[in-house]
Formats: sequence, structure tokens, C-alpha cells
Amino acid sequence: MDIPTVRAFSGSAPFSVALVDERGHRWSGDEPAELGGGDTGPTPSQLLLSSLGACTVITLQMYAARKQWPLSGVEVELQYNPDGVPAAGTEITRRISLRGELDETQRQRLLQIANACPMHKALTGEIRIASELAG
Repeated sequence: MDIPTVRAFSGSAPFSVALVDERGHRWSGDEPAELGGGDTGPTPSQLLLSSLGACTVITLQMYAARKQWPLSGVEVELQYNPDGVPAAGTEITRRISLRGELDETQRQRLLQIANACPMHKALTGEIRIASELAG
């Protein structure tokens, strides 16, 4: 199994970033024009939210399929510091819409499962980042 790895490269335009993973997938990041960027891709905050959103949708789909529940679709809306920068920490709101003929017990269980997705656990747990200069 591959170790999830992403490489980020500065682009030719101010604040633009090219990203590539160990499997060759490519995407980009940038800042909006009002912050001096070219607005050519999502901001770092949006990239972080996209990780949680993708993980939430995938985890719920996998769980419902395993249980053979009638989940026909999932939509997740996420916001980063929706009320402005808090005095301490970071706030993320996540609103999950479930489609399908699910009863209330199934819906509540899926909410529990969403709160146990790997990215949710990573973002709410202790994170250590070891930084060093290369070569």
C-alpha cells in the first residue's frame, strides 16, 4: 500500500501551487485575486475542506453499501471559520444531506459514521508535523 504523499511546487504566477501525488494525480491551489493570487484553484482552506468532504462522502457510501441501506446520494457542505477567525483554534461546519429511503435510526447512525471518517479523526485528533529543509 502506498504511503499517501503529496508534493507541492510553486507556480509561475504569484501564490499558485501545483500539487501531485504518488500516483500521478495532479491538481492546483492558489489564492484569490484580492489576496494577490491568480484565483486559478482552490485556496489552502478549501483544499483542507475538500479532504474532509471527500472522506465523509466515501465513508458514508461504503458503510451504507456494506449494510445494504438505500443511500442514493450524499452531499456535504463545509465552511472554514464561517463566523470569522475564532479567538482560538479553527471552526469547521459540516452539513450533510443524505438521499434515499433511510429511516431515522439509519440517518443517525450515518451521522455517527461521518464523525468517525479518517479525515474527521485526523482533524479532531492530535496532529504532529515534522518539518525539515531538504538537500
